[in-house]
Amino acid sequence: MTDVAVSASGLLRRFSELGVLSWADVHPAQHLCFLYGEADERVALAAALAVRALRAGSLCVDLLDAPRAAEQWERADDQPGAGGGAAVPAEAWPESSGWLAAVGASPAVTPGDAPDEGGGRARPLRLAGGLLYLERYWQDQETVRTRVLARLAAVDAPLGVVPDAASDDLRAADQDTAVSTALTSGLTVIAGGPGTGKTHVIARIVRAFTTGPSPALVALAAPTGKAAARMTESLRREGLDRPGAEVAASTVHRLLGWKPGSRTRFRHDDANPLPHDVVIVDELSMVSMTLMARLLAALKPGARLVLVGDPDQLASVEAGAVLADLTQASSLRSAVVRLRHNFRFDGAIAELAGAIRDSDADTALAVLRRGGPVRLMAAPDATDALRARCVRAGTRLFRAATSGDAAGALAALDEHRLLCAHRRGAFGVQHWSRTVTGWLVDDVPGYSAEGEFYVGRPLLMTANTSELGLYNGDTGVVLAGDDGPDAVFATGAGPRRFSPYLLDGLTSVHAMTIHKSQGSQFQHVSVILPPVESPLLTRELLYTAVTRASEGVLLVGGEDAVRSAIARPAARTSGLRSRLDG
Repeated sequence: MTDVAVSASGLLRRFSELGVLSWADVHPAQHLCFLYGEADERVALAAALAVRALRAGSLCVDLLDAPRAAEQWERADDQPGAGGGAAVPAEAWPESSGWLAAVGASPAVTPGDAPDEGGGRARPLRLAGGLLYLERYWQDQETVRTRVLARLAAVDAPLGVVPDAASDDLRAADQDTAVSTALTSGLTVIAGGPGTGKTHVIARIVRAFTTGPSPALVALAAPTGKAAARMTESLRREGLDRPGAEVAASTVHRLLGWKPGSRTRFRHDDANPLPHDVVIVDELSMVSMTLMARLLAALKPGARLVLVGDPDQLASVEAGAVLADLTQASSLRSAVVRLRHNFRFDGAIAELAGAIRDSDADTALAVLRRGGPVRLMAAPDATDALRARCVRAGTRLFRAATSGDAAGALAALDEHRLLCAHRRGAFGVQHWSRTVTGWLVDDVPGYSAEGEFYVGRPLLMTANTSELGLYNGDTGVVLAGDDGPDAVFATGAGPRRFSPYLLDGLTSVHAMTIHKSQGSQFQHVSVILPPVESPLLTRELLYTAVTRASEGVLLVGGEDAVRSAIARPAARTSGLRSRLDG
């Protein structure tokens, strides 16, 4: 163990040694117990678990279900190659009824729906039923709940809308419903997988709101720069660009006016709302509860909100599963439109994705056994096939980068992407990035990985550089320039060149996590499946990886890993859905 909280004692020490908690979970719990004079170690354990749950993407921890949750968390010492979550003996857990009573009676905990005390005296924890929150995340959830319900109730007349004609294609009936809902409702949630026409629906909505005697002011946004650029490009292909009405999506952070030095404070809020009449957000599955709360708070009264995404994908890397909560809440049934017909994928990729989504492992494996554009391979055969794919794409990328062909290099960059579930270990990005680099050096004539910005280096932004219009998740390539290396990135306005020495947060992207790949599309993807016992191996992870590809998928692993993934839905604890229906 390398991450035991050495200052801890009692239950905190025990759960740290078992690999459930790290020092990053234990220290905040110790601090708040000290501040509030809380001596009960059961309360300290509950507080540490609430922090740990956030790191796993949950908004809170269900104390009555904590043993099951701990089994699904990665070990705190982050040893992905060793497999699954921590094994905790049943007798190590506090007795549930006494545990809840102790937490509920703590001076550090606000019970249920009780208002906070204000005056800077808000307690740090909130217990609602068996769910324990850090107060900040409870408030974010309540902001989302109250404002979503308020927008649902506020049905206004269309804003000078000129709707287009309904489609003659019966397969597009859901699309027609989505458009009409967006034109007449304060809140619309459009849910659908890749190829179901989400972009086409967005284009129809934008066209309706911006055509007519009183055009509405429409904002288009996505969670990442890459997703925003893809949204912009896709809408331009839909023919939205017109003189004086250029289409340009931004990140949600940029739309809200991100303040440097803070991830949660923005220029636009209740006191300074956005000027837009309509706000459309794509790739909502990637939006955290905190960011959703800030967006809702920044909308002006009467503004329409259209939320678009795929609820079967991975949720945000930060806490919350907003899209899943919204689409599953019965109170929002009238606002949710599901796009079911796939217009893009009518072959093996669509068949495989559908089987994964429907939890049908037998069908998924049957598709994979047929071969063709989707395949499952185990070592050593998989290694040879993966090497050939990486070298083929890398050769094209290097040739374009050497010649200074920015568009060609960016196109080659998206030809193939190696995806991993983990960051570290034998199944992680770090290992496979080194491996791919070695293959390229050995197999691509003239390729050299020496120096910080070698020609052909694929780049990934890991930080926001808003003054340059680059954001976390953007990808680019190092090109040969007249005066040294250039870094070229794809933007909504086309390729842009930068001096790489001006950019912070750059890393190589010979491989990337499946989480990072959301909002992106590649011709081919290869996926390193982690061991069956890995808590990251979930249905949503496999579905997200497969649906990043437009032409071909190679899964590297065994049939047992595929079955395990499909049988294991991601578990994120949130009280939003039940509170919406409450």
